[in-house]
Amino acid sequence: MMTIRATLAFPKRAQELMRVGKFFYKRGWVPATSGNFSARLDESYVAITASGHHKGRLNQDGIMIVDLDGRPCSPGQKPSAETLLHTTLYRRDPNIKAILHIHSVNATVLSLLHRDALQFTDYEVFKAFPGIDTHRCQLVVPIFPNDQDIARLTNAVERYLDDHSQIYGYLIAGHGLYTWGASVEEACRHIEAFEFLFECELLMQRISKK
Repeated sequence: MMTIRATLAFPKRAQELMRVGKFFYKRGWVPATSGNFSARLDESYVAITASGHHKGRLNQDGIMIVDLDGRPCSPGQKPSAETLLHTTLYRRDPNIKAILHIHSVNATVLSLLHRDALQFTDYEVFKAFPGIDTHRCQLVVPIFPNDQDIARLTNAVERYLDDHSQIYGYLIAGHGLYTWGASVEEACRHIEAFEFLFECELLMQRISKK
């Protein structure tokens, strides 16, 4: 049975995810019905966008509750096909309170241009990420091959995270960006920072080829 704490937290978290959907859609980061968002409700449940809903027109009917095994608690709703990518991160780290996934042009193109990872150095915007207080460091964004077998893809992400520290997000080739944070607001900030880095990288690549 779902906890009272999760039930009480759901309306606020749903509103936060709806605001994120509208903002991201205006920026062109979640075209059509792409992308998925989630927010932790308590130690056992999360709110997550339901499958097939347009993120720019989200309402509470487009957001549902699942447990940390991805089992739906909302009758008649189907969770995102990528729910396991969310719930695995929540189980790994209790400090993660929100996970956001977008299909922006920048993220998608770069995920196809590069094979294993993107590496960024000396950007002031690094300070948008917790634990970074200087531009004099390197930020790595791993890239995983797209896979319709979500369990297998989740295992690949988990193996990478087991072996690497200070990872704030990852790309799936031809698919987009996943990032997370200690709140919906923080995860949204990470999306904006990554998008700035991706746009800079694409511009640098165009300039270097002239």
